[in-house]
Amino acid sequence: MKKILLADDSHFMRSWLKRILNENNKNLIFFEAENGCSAVQMYKQHAPNVVLLDITMPVINGLEALTEIIRFDQKAKIVMCSSLGQEALILDSIKMGAKDFVIKPNFHNLVSIVNKYL
Repeated sequence: MKKILLADDSHFMRSWLKRILNENNKNLIFFEAENGCSAVQMYKQHAPNVVLLDITMPVINGLEALTEIIRFDQKAKIVMCSSLGQEALILDSIKMGAKDFVIKPNFHNLVSIVNKYL
């Protein structure tokens, strides 16, 4: 079983991501975080194969969470999720160690990106 951490402050978005990914691969275990701080804690506790990390979250944002996770595990496979208009933040996240990104709500390439890192 492969483990995926879904980190997004929207419960709806986490549920939607889980549904899409589950349709294509039934051998997944999901962990959920509603803020950046929880995402870092969940990563350290569960060592997921892939993290889908929203850029805009409360407590600590996605870029800060990315930094903390990469500091803990330089081999972490993190895919950033952002809204349109956050292109500069996407570029920053790639420079900081994120492996890839997807743009919300257009997730047409989500499954192929996640499968690439599983």
